[in-house]
Amino acid sequence: MKEILETLIKSLVENKEDVKITEKEEGNTTVFEVSVNSSDMGKVIGRQGKVAKSIRTVMKSIAGKEHKKIVVEFID
Repeated sequence: MKEILETLIKSLVENKEDVKITEKEEGNTTVFEVSVNSSDMGKVIGRQGKVAKSIRTVMKSIAGKEHKKIVVEFID
């Protein structure tokens, strides 16, 4: 799942080498912390958070098939 998230994020940003995704297990929940270059943060979050919400929706639907919970956090 981390690879899918990484592909989604890298397709949005200009500085692909600055994309860092950290995966943490908290019980039955997987938390992905996404860090991008500060100039690309607006592209990842989008207007009124619509792009970020869409990314979370895609990841949650993938996780639902595997009966897991996923949280995607965007870190400055």
